[in-house]
Amino acid sequence: MTAGHVATFDCYRTLIDFDLNRATLPIVRERLDEVGIDHAEFLDNLRVMRFHAVAQGPYRRYQGLIRETLEVCMLLHGAEYRPEYGDQLVEDARQFPVFPEVPEALRQRRALGVQLAIISNSDRDFIPHHIETIGVDFDYVVTAEDAGWYKPRAGAFEHLFSVLDRDPALITHVAQGWDYDIMPTKKYGIRRVWINRYGLRGSEAYQPYAELPDLLTLPDHFQKQVLT
Repeated sequence: MTAGHVATFDCYRTLIDFDLNRATLPIVRERLDEVGIDHAEFLDNLRVMRFHAVAQGPYRRYQGLIRETLEVCMLLHGAEYRPEYGDQLVEDARQFPVFPEVPEALRQRRALGVQLAIISNSDRDFIPHHIETIGVDFDYVVTAEDAGWYKPRAGAFEHLFSVLDRDPALITHVAQGWDYDIMPTKKYGIRRVWINRYGLRGSEAYQPYAELPDLLTLPDHFQKQVLT
């Protein structure tokens, strides 16, 4: 086994079933239906607005961005926004569950002598809710608030690598986020594992990366491909 290996994980939608759109619709459905707004179109616009909000510049509180993008998307579609909608969405997001295979997969990686790290587009006072839900200790937890930048901006990853302080050959990044994680980390020369839970299309342009449907076979993959 190679000493000093660390596996870095995106948290939301990789470890935690963090689906803001799924949580949003029950909160605002009545307001959308009052003015005949197509649900799918609204939620897709909301997804794009969240990406724009985190990608456009340095860190602002993530919980604030959740509220702000919901308000702006409802404004775009002419639906009434109330502050309690954003508050409810943030509260619901704190309770999102862990994907069922994740805790055991992480424990198995730790048993191989691999350190575990999280890099998350989150706030320091928000991520603890989700780490507690996962129920596994991490050696490093790096948030957008720590970095001063959100993924996919380079500042987020460069801060992570400064915290880890080790050769890129000893880092494996595991993430569901194609746009937030897999594309922007190609240039760093680290191993990457794309957890493609939703059957999305990848791209030869961003190889090399491994692709798995979930974390169930991750320990075996890691032992065969990394610790050899």
